[in-house]
Amino acid sequence: MATHKLLLLPGDGIGPEVMAEVKRLLGFFAKTGMAAFATEEGLVGGACYDAHKVAITEETMAKAHEADAVIFGAVGGPKWDKVPFDARPEAGLLRLRKDLGLFANIRPAIVYPALADASSLKREAVEGLDIVILRELTGGVYFGEPKTITDLGNGQKRAIDTQVYDTYEIERIARVGFELARRRRNKVTSMEKRNVMKTGVLWHEVVEQVHAREYKDVQLEHMLADAGGMQLVRWPKQFDVIVTDNLFGDMLSDIAAMLTGSLGMLPSASLGELDARSKRRKAMYEPVHGSAPDIAGKGMANPIAMLASFGMALRYSFNMGKEADLLDAAIAAALAKGLRTADIKSPDATIVSTSEMGAAIVGEMERLAA
Repeated sequence: MATHKLLLLPGDGIGPEVMAEVKRLLGFFAKTGMAAFATEEGLVGGACYDAHKVAITEETMAKAHEADAVIFGAVGGPKWDKVPFDARPEAGLLRLRKDLGLFANIRPAIVYPALADASSLKREAVEGLDIVILRELTGGVYFGEPKTITDLGNGQKRAIDTQVYDTYEIERIARVGFELARRRRNKVTSMEKRNVMKTGVLWHEVVEQVHAREYKDVQLEHMLADAGGMQLVRWPKQFDVIVTDNLFGDMLSDIAAMLTGSLGMLPSASLGELDARSKRRKAMYEPVHGSAPDIAGKGMANPIAMLASFGMALRYSFNMGKEADLLDAAIAAALAKGLRTADIKSPDATIVSTSEMGAAIVGEMERLAA
């Protein structure tokens, strides 16, 4: 049995608490012999700044390059609001994405049967929801240059962020979207702002070309990103795979998170190019929720997004679809028994802590695997 190398980066806020439940899950795999994982741990974000005055060290970056997958918690918090811009906690996350070439961010939004009433939308709008938002992750306005703040004098300043996309960046994310759709319901919705942005014009054109050349069998539709946000809260089940740029993907995936009832329910996978020799991709897996400093250390965090992110690692990095399905079933079973963390509480539910929810899910895995 191959041993898979993991780099665990808990980060800040609730990151260490939800990462503890991944460690519990790794213990289950070790005990049962279902899989073998070798783990290293490192600092990132504010925790790394406190120790080293940078958001991520060169040593940790080297470990990230060597790992089969990086498992990431969360970074940031008001404690670090005034640190230098290049050392802010989020800079560690951005560097991991950029240096590892993690251009494809896969964010599923799935409504578990027991949580259909936890959404802010009506049950009929979200019951059975299963969509994917595919966000381009290493281009666009977050990385474009110039990125400056200039003092104009007389108390005035000018801030510039630059939205930049090249053809190849759009082609490769479009291909991932079409490939995902082929394994699902065979529909892609491309979202941009071609009515006001030149990058949107190019995005629309390139996606059309990739579709015509390589994926005519997949249904393709285009939608302006602001209209897409509206449609996500009007009737989200019309979508299958949504492919969009870095900025709009950031916003639309958070909208999709609330369709599921909580940010604590939404996992993500960030994948790089397929290596021609190893047939593997660099990959990082992280929950969509932030560091939630207001509840850090209180045992209130929902670990499901973190555990489901590890489930995506099983599926996309280690070809362990059966084990990923087992984890999904265990999460659904724990929820079906009425267990809830505070963010998804309901009148008849049993409110549990972070560790209690993690233990219940691993317990369901043990029961289902028996």
